Amino acid sequence: MGRVITREEDYRPRPSRRGSRPRTKRRPDYADARPGVVVSVDRGRFRVVPGTDLATASAEAPLITCVRASHLRKRSIVPGDRVTMTGDTSGDDGTLARIVTVAERTTVLRRSSDDTDPTERVVVANADTLVVVTATADPEPSWGFLDRTAVAAFDAGIRPLIAVTKTDLRSAAQVRDRFADVDVLIVECGFDEDGVPRIDALLPHLIDRQSVLLGHSGVGKSTLINRLVPGADRATGEVSGATGTGRHTSSSTWALPLAQGGWVMDTPGVRSFGLAHVDPDSVVASFAELAPATAQCPRGCTHAADAVGCALDAWVADGHAGASGVRRLDSLRRLLGNLA
Repeated sequence: MGRVITREEDYRPRPSRRGSRPRTKRRPDYADARPGVVVSVDRGRFRVVPGTDLATASAEAPLITCVRASHLRKRSIVPGDRVTMTGDTSGDDGTLARIVTVAERTTVLRRSSDDTDPTERVVVANADTLVVVTATADPEPSWGFLDRTAVAAFDAGIRPLIAVTKTDLRSAAQVRDRFADVDVLIVECGFDEDGVPRIDALLPHLIDRQSVLLGHSGVGKSTLINRLVPGADRATGEVSGATGTGRHTSSSTWALPLAQGGWVMDTPGVRSFGLAHVDPDSVVASFAELAPATAQCPRGCTHAADAVGCALDAWVADGHAGASGVRRLDSLRRLLGNLA
């Protein structure tokens, strides 16, 4: 038999398993949260620059270290995301703020590990210019990679630009010929007599913009970043003599401010750029010099080399796709074949 309670002050209610706080459907509106833009992500810590847009954010403001709120634990947050923060947003050493909202993205640059991998990897958010860096030689241009990144840019609504390095080793003519009939800007960034890459032609396309640099290792991307943003100290490396490819020198994506205005996001060197997330029709539309011919193809045409009634071969043979039409058609069919 249990103890008999004889006095009211001896009564101790048993704690509720559901807790003592009343349930409510009200959620905080975070009206006083401070806006910012994510510039880097590292093991659950987010570095955020104050401001509403990265293209106009101040490079002088201290970066704020944040964690994500519990209700965002399943939400992808990447460099370029516009967020709001609560907590200590002073940016002082040892302080920590909390990301409480993530704004809708205007653009999303995505890739997959290969063309059959259904898992998307968001590279950056809200970029308006994609700068794909390629060398003329050492290493040789990867035409498939250039075509793939152009497709990803067009699919995301991002302006593609190809920055050509190492023009002292070989002319950029082959790159220009390849994309002569495509809406892709080609900018040469060769080295001067002191071995410093020229950026005069590239810089005007980056000022007051949110740009992302992408490229294979060894093409000079980090060297270009260090020239664009003095003091960035992005690690540079040599091309392997055994494989002819570069070694990964940048290990994470960082957004860096341009002194002239705008930010550039430097990404780690990539070896593959899958397009599993891109619809085949979007792939065709990215090949602007070939896409008009598909209107003459039969319904459901796969555009493969053995597809009955495909109009692409005749279109290229008649010169409508320019001097590089045959190579571009081969690239298109290779991409569609991989996606299929």
